[in-house]
Amino acid sequence: MKEQHIASAFDRDLEAIQAQIMKMGGLVENAILEAAISLETRDEERAEAVRVADKAIDALEEIINEEAARVIALRAPTASDLRLVLSVIKVSANLERIGDYSKNLAKRTGVLSQMEPVNGSAGALRRMAKEVEGMLKDALDAYVARDAALAQDVIDRDIQVDQMYNALFREFLTFMMEDPSNITACMHLHFIAKNIERMGDHVTSIAEQVVYLVTGTLPDEARAKGDKTSLPS
Repeated sequence: MKEQHIASAFDRDLEAIQAQIMKMGGLVENAILEAAISLETRDEERAEAVRVADKAIDALEEIINEEAARVIALRAPTASDLRLVLSVIKVSANLERIGDYSKNLAKRTGVLSQMEPVNGSAGALRRMAKEVEGMLKDALDAYVARDAALAQDVIDRDIQVDQMYNALFREFLTFMMEDPSNITACMHLHFIAKNIERMGDHVTSIAEQVVYLVTGTLPDEARAKGDKTSLPS
């Protein structure tokens, strides 16, 4: 009877923590979308809202970490349960980083709004961010459902984000070579594109945690990276 009581208490604690994870995930999804829209529309008020909202994301990570540590200390979870608690900490850390990257995007809105638009770049960046936001939604759904197949699909889709980044990188280089007056704006835009690409990496890390939870092992093969911009030609 005592063991059943402890198990049910652990389950309740875990459900509460995972509810916080989903709340945090929803805030991060919204941050990605709103930051991308603020860039495309040059809406500085919207960008400021993204920056302010990041405080709530950071606060949730702290709450989740504190609750996870409390569960480990009080419940002494078994190996499989401990894996679940540790995954919560890792998922929240990745969500916090994605939130930071979204805030970085929003910070560039004010700077770019003072410059001439670079042909089609804002729309392309928004599409790239939308792809990452969709990946994050699926990764969180996979986490809740313990769906390793959906998580693997998210992992596989990261190469599409890398390819979008590579295409934008080449475009920005072309714009800078054709017209030196574009250099400053393109440098800011490249920073934004790289931030979105890094968001995709963190979403992939969340998906890898789902695979680990379900199978007990991380994906076997090293994930192929589609970002070739740092490689010699």
